[in-house]
Amino acid sequence: MLTVLDSIPSWRTLRAELGSRSLGFVPTLGGLHAGHAALVERSVAENERTLVSVFLNPTQFDEPTDLAAYPADLEADRSLVESLGADYLLCPSRDEIYPDRYRYRVAEGELSRTLCGEHRPGHFDGVLTVVMKLLQIVSPTRAYFGEKDHQQLQLVRGMVEAFFLPMEIVACATVRESDGLAASSRNRKLDPEQRRLAPAFPALLRGAPRPGDVRRRLEEAGFGVDYVEDVTGRRYAAVRLGPVRLIDNVPLSEVERDGGGEV
Repeated sequence: MLTVLDSIPSWRTLRAELGSRSLGFVPTLGGLHAGHAALVERSVAENERTLVSVFLNPTQFDEPTDLAAYPADLEADRSLVESLGADYLLCPSRDEIYPDRYRYRVAEGELSRTLCGEHRPGHFDGVLTVVMKLLQIVSPTRAYFGEKDHQQLQLVRGMVEAFFLPMEIVACATVRESDGLAASSRNRKLDPEQRRLAPAFPALLRGAPRPGDVRRRLEEAGFGVDYVEDVTGRRYAAVRLGPVRLIDNVPLSEVERDGGGEV
């Protein structure tokens, strides 16, 4: 049976009772979908107990309208988490997470300034700060993150290593819809025509050997393009369909080559 907690002290009491039993942790913003479900399922399979958090973190949104439009549905999230076999759902308040009103924060000075960080100033400061807080609160054995947000995954791993946090960060493969689009809460905000076009994004991401060619083809197809870049063995991209921003990444081993040339 799922135990729902809405305060940090109530969780800390339960955490102390768990003792040395392994604890898996899946941090989320809410609006859970198939990608989140895969993280929860893996945690349940690999740990004696699993906790999922739902906290719509305001500090990682660079656009207030994006935060306001986030598809939150706590009752649906609770039902899904329970059906997947998780043991605990933690839903802390904004005041609990940010009693300092975000005066203190975690920042990274290199990777976080590139790719999504270049186009969303302050985004990764908010991500790293809330993840650090949640990891300190939850004290998990393992925490689970999806590879769709690969830049975020790298930054969280680096933070855990840099601050000697005693837990494992587990990467889980990107979950995709049947048409190839990466599962995301943002997909729900696409209108029917945008949703019809959206699967061309991951297809075109793999479809040319050079990032510049991918950008051109995406723009010709009707996408607004923030970036397409090849970095350390992966191709990263962010595009827009109307007001909806989508991100994706693929290993360069999955990218088409022209005549065997270097990517």
